[in-house]
Amino acid sequence: MTNTDTNIANKCIDAITDIIYRVPSIIVYGIFIVSSFVFSFVLLNSNQDANPFSTESVNRRLKTPSQKCLNHALEPQPKWYILEALNYAAVIGFVASIVTFGSDASRYINDSSSLFKFMLGWGLFLCYFIGFFGISFVDADEIVRQDLNASSLSVEKSSRSAIIKSSICIDETIKTCSSVKKSAPAQTKTNKSVKKVVHSDVQTFSDVEIAELVVTNQMKDHELEKHLDPHRAVVVRRLAFESKLNNRNALDELPHEHVLDYSKVLGANCEIVVGYVPIPVGIVGPLKLNGNLVYVPMATTEGCLVASTNRGCKAISAGSGAISTIVRDAITRAPCLRLTSAKEACELKLWCEEQSNFKMMKKAFESTTSFGKLLSANPTVAGKNVYLRLKCFSGDAMGMNMVSKGSLAVVDLLREYYPNLNLVALSGNMCTDKKAASINWIEGRGKSVIAEATIRQDIVRKILKTDVSTIVSTNIQKNLVGSAMAGTIGGFNAHASNVVTAIFLATGQDPAQNVESSNCITLMEETDNGDLWISVTMPSIEVGTVGGGTSLPAQASCLKVVGCRGGGSTPGSNSKQLAHAVAAATMAGEVSLIAALASNTLVQAHMKHNRKPTSSK
Repeated sequence: MTNTDTNIANKCIDAITDIIYRVPSIIVYGIFIVSSFVFSFVLLNSNQDANPFSTESVNRRLKTPSQKCLNHALEPQPKWYILEALNYAAVIGFVASIVTFGSDASRYINDSSSLFKFMLGWGLFLCYFIGFFGISFVDADEIVRQDLNASSLSVEKSSRSAIIKSSICIDETIKTCSSVKKSAPAQTKTNKSVKKVVHSDVQTFSDVEIAELVVTNQMKDHELEKHLDPHRAVVVRRLAFESKLNNRNALDELPHEHVLDYSKVLGANCEIVVGYVPIPVGIVGPLKLNGNLVYVPMATTEGCLVASTNRGCKAISAGSGAISTIVRDAITRAPCLRLTSAKEACELKLWCEEQSNFKMMKKAFESTTSFGKLLSANPTVAGKNVYLRLKCFSGDAMGMNMVSKGSLAVVDLLREYYPNLNLVALSGNMCTDKKAASINWIEGRGKSVIAEATIRQDIVRKILKTDVSTIVSTNIQKNLVGSAMAGTIGGFNAHASNVVTAIFLATGQDPAQNVESSNCITLMEETDNGDLWISVTMPSIEVGTVGGGTSLPAQASCLKVVGCRGGGSTPGSNSKQLAHAVAAATMAGEVSLIAALASNTLVQAHMKHNRKPTSSK
């Protein structure tokens, strides 16, 4: 650059400086302030992708919406109110500095020391405004929630498998956060505050988010209808249970809309079909049974039944858990055989009691089935009639068809030795099927199950709302003395048939066999420690996990919930698991109802759960 160019440049700078000096100081100050605001605005809004509160940025930091929900619930939150207070303080300070400077701008401009202080302060304010201002005012949660709601709409329109995958993610996230909970007990207070906030606007959450709240116990599953439309509450509850159950596909074929494949009914379950009757299905649990947590489906139209049984499950699981044992496993059939004389009938009885002859009957019986095993043949004589009660192990099937088919083969064998034998009826009513009978009560039919549990006295007071001595006394006076005075057969219980029937309907059992399957005696004692010991003895639970109604999709789904659909790894293991679940759930129903009677809260409970409020006109 030449000397001439340098002189020209210096003259230009001097001219610009003279112009600036001639401009009033208040205008210079205004230009500076406006420039600062424009610069801040452009810096904060020119690059949306760099916005730390953009949906993409938030999702990238939190990885998944599921984790975002749980982070709020389980992790310490920043003290936003402090930052908000700083924002207000910064604004007030900045405005105050402007007013102070503007009140005597000419003096401050000419005073280099004062001007430096103002410039330094404004520089700090500018840095704060660019870096922090507005953070506490931006509702990042709302941004994410809007994104989640949009995604939930797409989830509802997508396939069922996509929802199941979301459920899997929920469970994995919850497991991760469970460990965080254990290591940070001080966060309990945060969880409670989140719960209050969540419940106030829970309808704005996605189904998956609400299901997470249920799984993490921030929201009770039985209270969903208080906050959501009943139809949506069912969908959310299904998502929650899918993350709890071991079989994530368990509820896939349990309809919650009006759907039934009539082709599966044809030739198997019903004739002259005109439709079907939907029955609500609830799930109780978790119930600690033989060391494992199980869930039990119940189909019923009786309000309060599921809630009451669930309360019993909670009390039992908080105590020792249910311990269940099967002592007999055999379905029976007793054909009525008529001979020409009472003497010949007695000869047939003695023939059947010979061990060598029983082996022949056993071979004939088992030739008709792959799983059935003839265990015994007990003849009873009445004049010319012989009632031959055959006991058969039937694997995972309930076994009525199996034992009937095998019984015909035994009758054919007997005719070879007694040509005058006449089969009056394949079922001679000593089986005894679908009727109250002492023989079932004494000798058993199906699975003979005994379940027991011990519940601490503090749990009795807290959950069952009574005390041990009162509930024991009520059980004796009602279930034992009262039933004896009524001359009942197998009815020494509070309402065993209630629970048994509900489970039978849900899992595809023969509901008419509730008659003998509900045979039950409920016993309660106060232990030496003052705790409650309870047991139910049920000698004739008739259940199966293959055949009959268990093949229908909805009923099969309920069996999946229990974890015993179809044939087991060993013959009979799945049907035994179902029998254990029936007995344990019955015990839960018994302890809850007797507790309600002991505390005189039965009527109030039914008025709450079994009556719809009267609509106002």
